Amino acid sequence: MHKDWHIIEYLDSGVSGTKDQRPALNQLMADARRGKVDRVIVWRFDRFARSVSHLLRALEEFRPLNVDFVSVTEAIDTSTPMGKRVFTVLAAVAELERSLIVERVRAGQRAAKARGKRIGRANSFSAEQASTITSLRADGASLRTIASQVGLPKSTVHRVLSASA
Repeated sequence: MHKDWHIIEYLDSGVSGTKDQRPALNQLMADARRGKVDRVIVWRFDRFARSVSHLLRALEEFRPLNVDFVSVTEAIDTSTPMGKRVFTVLAAVAELERSLIVERVRAGQRAAKARGKRIGRANSFSAEQASTITSLRADGASLRTIASQVGLPKSTVHRVLSASA
């Protein structure tokens, strides 16, 4: 151990490592944002993140904060040229994967739309509520007032009014 290091252990006991949101992990990320952390050392990647995408999101957040990431067993250290190269390759693969997923989702949506399927969320309001919304708006009521009176979010009121215009 280096004599100038101040070591803080972040440990999520009893919390599934498959979750991106864990109390100790959240605290680590907050401390990194506040400049309290300059190096994260893990035994293995999977002790920190259970997916490559989660790991890369964290590493991408660490980079501008000047926080190095070290995985002891995988021999990766982002403070070294080789560690930076490995990170760059992982990031490129993850970006390609994201692009392919987006492409497949859009193709699926186009195909569903061509088959007559409705894309997007279903209406979450009744015909009676829609009628009340248009009536109240015609009387000059604000979106906030209408939303409160019909018990719907302001965004839904806006959507109803846009569709009826």
